[in-house]
Amino acid sequence: MSDPQPSARQTDRWLEPGPTNVQVVYVLYLLGLVIGISGIVGIVLAYVNRGKAGGWVETHYTWAIRTFWIGLLYGFISLLLMLVAIGFLLAFATAVWFIVRCIVGLQAAGRGEPIRNPESWLI
Repeated sequence: MSDPQPSARQTDRWLEPGPTNVQVVYVLYLLGLVIGISGIVGIVLAYVNRGKAGGWVETHYTWAIRTFWIGLLYGFISLLLMLVAIGFLLAFATAVWFIVRCIVGLQAAGRGEPIRNPESWLI
C-alpha cells in the first residue's frame, strides 16, 4: 500500500486578506487594551493585507490602520496632559473612542458592509 500523498499546507483562513482577517485585526486591537503587544500584531496584519483583498474589505483595513495611529496619537496627548489632570479624562475618552471604532468595524465586517467614511477621525 502506498501512503497517501500529504496535501500542500494551506494557511489558516484568518491570515488571508478578507473579512475574517479584518475581524481578527479588530479583536487584536481590543485585546491590545489589556495585552499591549496584540495591538502591534493587529497593525502588522492590517498593513500586510491592505491592498490584497479589494472591495469593501479595503475600507476596513484603512479604518483599522487609522484607528491604531489616531488612538496612539490621542493616547500620547492624554499622557502629556496627565500632568495637568485633564489627561485622565482624555485617556478615558480615547479608550471609549477606540473601543467604539473597533465595535463599529466588527459589526460592519460581520454584515459584509464597507465603512462609510474610512478616513474619518471620529466614529
